[in-house]
Amino acid sequence: MSAKNQKKAASSAAQGIHIERLFKRFTAGQRWEHLILFLSVAVLVLTGLPQKYRAAEWSQQILATPERLGMVQGFHYLAAIVLILEVAFHVGRALWLLSRRRLPGDMLPTGQDVRDAGQMVLYLLFLRKTKPAFGKFNFEQKFTYWFIVFNIGIMLVSGLIIWFPEFFTRFLPGSIIPAAKLAHSTEAIVGVVFVVIFHFYHVHIERLNLSIFTGRLSENEMRAYHAKEHERLTGEKSGDAPTGGSQ
Repeated sequence: MSAKNQKKAASSAAQGIHIERLFKRFTAGQRWEHLILFLSVAVLVLTGLPQKYRAAEWSQQILATPERLGMVQGFHYLAAIVLILEVAFHVGRALWLLSRRRLPGDMLPTGQDVRDAGQMVLYLLFLRKTKPAFGKFNFEQKFTYWFIVFNIGIMLVSGLIIWFPEFFTRFLPGSIIPAAKLAHSTEAIVGVVFVVIFHFYHVHIERLNLSIFTGRLSENEMRAYHAKEHERLTGEKSGDAPTGGSQ
């Protein structure tokens, strides 16, 4: 920290004002991508479930007329197009950064993630006193990211096969259509259960983490949940006292 900021922090401390540094977590683009992903998937789920459970009474009430069915399918297709565009942008941007050797490897699984998972299990079994220290992303966040990547990948491929059956059956056997329907609906249910139980718990119940909306984490959160990243950015050990900043 510069002498000017240190002087400012000391002055604020003397006035009884608590000052805490904020650390950038997500860019504006990443936050917009998350919002678009959330909204498109939410619409797909809300419009897809009535079509999957057509025999249920609540589904028959929603899809009581051909006009209602057409409207639900229309929203489903529109959300699918938005999701396809979002995935294309996400993959295209990753390839562009990779071609310029600027793609960060923070989300790539490593051997350290396996060791961290093992240490976390020991901690949960009371065989270890402290949790492992994590970098920018821990093993749970990496698992969530890659699970969603593969889940959406399967749903997009199977969804396109269902959407354009005549095209795909030109070079694939006809049995691919019922297989795609089963894979599409099953992956949708698995994805919803995973997000509601696993992702929602770790983000909103275990602790209220709003960084995907604000783009920032407080110093206390960095020390508690991303100690290695905090040390890398500041050069301070996790036990060092905060030196001030802005909030």
